[in-house]
Amino acid sequence: MRPDPILLAFDTSAAHCAAALLCAGKIHTRIDEMARGQAEHLMPMLEEVLAAHGLAWRDLDAIGVGTGPGNFTGIRISVAAARGLALGLGIPAVGVSNFDAAAYGLPRPVDVLIPAPRDQAYAQRLTETGAEAPRLLTPEDARPEVPALPRPAREMIANIAWIASERYETEATRPAPLYVRAADAAPSRDAPPVILP
Repeated sequence: MRPDPILLAFDTSAAHCAAALLCAGKIHTRIDEMARGQAEHLMPMLEEVLAAHGLAWRDLDAIGVGTGPGNFTGIRISVAAARGLALGLGIPAVGVSNFDAAAYGLPRPVDVLIPAPRDQAYAQRLTETGAEAPRLLTPEDARPEVPALPRPAREMIANIAWIASERYETEATRPAPLYVRAADAAPSRDAPPVILP
């Protein structure tokens, strides 16, 4: 391991493409706000972030990726990109939950709340030794009195990069999406196409 690893982190679990480059012990962030189109936007954006600092893909020591919870499609976009890049570059990819990113640097135990659709919230209690199972809180559910709420997107992506830099040498599992609730998607009501013999 080099003393100052070069790590690229990204996240598309919300209405943005977010990237953080950890280089020479400093974080450089970029947030592109967008409600859709992250799949087409992510890779060119990451190449621009690297090029702006005179780097190429081959210079990376590791990848960090936000694993959610958040937008289902957005999570899948970034996690798939991270796994593909890690495989192609032969470097580790580390998944970091939005719960961990929101609580980074805070004393534990801490309750983390992340806004969810329909006035709900994703919640997880982070303890000194781990974490309780994440859950979905409805508007009627009791909320923790002093929760850690999501930080601004620029701070969240920076925290994902810092956490990934601390874990990449020991992380053994591939990043995987963190889903707290079932998908809102419903099967199509259109009749399937007729397959001709």
